[in-house]
Amino acid sequence: MPKTPDHYLKYMHQHAAEFITVRQTIHENPELGFEEHATSALVAERLGAWGYQVERGLGGTGLVGRLKRGSGSRSVGIRADMDALPVEEKTGLAYSSKRPGIMHACGHDGHTAMLLGAAKYLAQEGDFSGTLNLIFQPAEEGMGGATRMMDDGLFEKYPCDSIYAMHNMPGRRQGDLAFREGPTMASSDYATVTLFGVGGHGAMPHYAKDPIVAAASIIMALQTIVSRNADPQETAIVTVGAIHAGKANNVIPQTVTMEISVRALTREMRVLIEQRLKAIVIGQAESFGVRAEIDFRKGYAVLVNTPEETEFARSIGRALVGDEHVEAQAKAVTGSEDFAFMLEKRPGSYLMIGNGRGDEHGACMVHNQGYDFNDSNLPIGAAYWALLAETYLV
Repeated sequence: MPKTPDHYLKYMHQHAAEFITVRQTIHENPELGFEEHATSALVAERLGAWGYQVERGLGGTGLVGRLKRGSGSRSVGIRADMDALPVEEKTGLAYSSKRPGIMHACGHDGHTAMLLGAAKYLAQEGDFSGTLNLIFQPAEEGMGGATRMMDDGLFEKYPCDSIYAMHNMPGRRQGDLAFREGPTMASSDYATVTLFGVGGHGAMPHYAKDPIVAAASIIMALQTIVSRNADPQETAIVTVGAIHAGKANNVIPQTVTMEISVRALTREMRVLIEQRLKAIVIGQAESFGVRAEIDFRKGYAVLVNTPEETEFARSIGRALVGDEHVEAQAKAVTGSEDFAFMLEKRPGSYLMIGNGRGDEHGACMVHNQGYDFNDSNLPIGAAYWALLAETYLV
């Protein structure tokens, strides 16, 4: 008898307590990127006990669990991230972080637990023919764990016809699913600009070359990248997040340092912003008689969901939770995600699950001291992955 979507939800609700305990255990013991030793060991132990072939050490602390059934030639990869953030937890929860200055402020504990829930079901009751690759990734938070795993031969060792990942989203109704075809999350690049002037007495500025005045002009001029260079219908963000200069009100400093973040939703816009930023900084600095040095660093790429795989992911969402709980083409998100690098190598799709809104638990935004993953999502997320895997590997 064919399985209905309710079959998966029923199973996950029956086992929910087990995976809430897993999630909260991981939450209590957070680990930063490339330090996820205990988390990786917990995941490996569970997968091994359920019969998965497990390889640890990919990308440092990452691991893959592979389960092959039948004679099917298709393969699918599902990825969850495991790392925490350098944030001091202020939730007051019974399972709050036991490590000062580190917490799961982005819900990666929940992402890991959801995929483990699906892993148990697929090992014990899964009916599929093909190869299932469960990818537990370290260091998503700005450290490029996805790239490290691929450098260690992720897709050569574990070929995937397509790949999928999910992230929770506060501000969206708990359990709702959001999909988007095309550019879905922004690129993130960084620049450190250092201006070298000539210091002097604040009472005699004509003997100095003031880098602070130059910095002020540069900060304002950089905003013209968005207002005058970028197509108004495209997304471009230039943020000067820090400026360091001087110590006294009557001393013109020798140097100024600025830290800049830039984001875009197309590869072309990403290139344009870099070009214009460099031109504006150099030109403005010269106009004030100071010298500029720019350290421009590439971060994460634009995350682009492929059409066919996104439509497949949508169909799984509609079957599981119904049309009323699915947003088929959600707005892009200007945060960044290193699953983008995996999607540059394999077709696939990245979706969102609502973590809560208004007064719902989980409505607090990620990267906040008061954030917590909504455990009500564990059965839904796990059921989603189980249904997707079985449907894909027919």
